[in-house]
Parts: sequence; C-alpha cells; structure tokens
Amino acid sequence: MSDDHTPISRARKLRQRMTEEERILWQQLRNRKFLGLKFLRQHPIIYDRINYKPKYFIPDFYCDEKKLIIELDGKIHDFQKQRDQDREDILHDLGLHMLRIKNEEVNSDIIGVLHKIKQFIQLLDSP
Repeated sequence: MSDDHTPISRARKLRQRMTEEERILWQQLRNRKFLGLKFLRQHPIIYDRINYKPKYFIPDFYCDEKKLIIELDGKIHDFQKQRDQDREDILHDLGLHMLRIKNEEVNSDIIGVLHKIKQFIQLLDSP
C-alpha cells in the first residue's frame, strides 16, 4: 500500500485542508481547552480489515476519553444521508457516540455549539 493511501497519510492531508468551520471549532477544542478533554482532529478510526487493507473513517474530531465523535456537516451531507447513517451505525457498534453539528451553527453561534457539545457529554456521563 502506498503511503498516500494509508489512514495516517489521508488524515494528514485532511488536517492540512480543514474547512473554516473546522478551524473555528478546533481553536475551541485543542490543547484541552474545552472541559479539560483531549480532542484529536481528523483521527483515523479503523473498523475492519479486508485482505490486510484497513477499512476506516476519519471523523472531524474525536475524544477517546468520552468515545465521542464530532462531525461538522456541510451542504454535501444533505445528499448523503444514508451513507452518513451507515457510518454512524458502524461507529455506534464500536461503542462510539456521534454528535453532528451543522457548519452554519459553528459560523453563527460557536458558544451555542460548545454548549450543545457540553450537554451531549453530560448525557454520556449520566447513568
């Protein structure tokens, strides 16, 4: 497998080409700024291997401590709802939780977005 197609190299390329909304949210999440939690950006999650080739997703943001994936949804997600649901089902089977946030929310109300993330984490923490 060439280096260009490994999960790590793909993630690196995605990190270099972050959207403006990803940059805005990343500034709030990085360096344990948000609730003291460590978030990773564009972190590959391998869910299967077929013929030694990894099957993986690269979510926008991931917090291992909370098993939380945060996905920012742009307009493209309006046209790939089934693909997004299939992906979410696989990640749920891995014990991961996904929170989807629309790009417009990040642009118009980052404080509200952070509140939404905090509430979601509180739900995960409740018995």
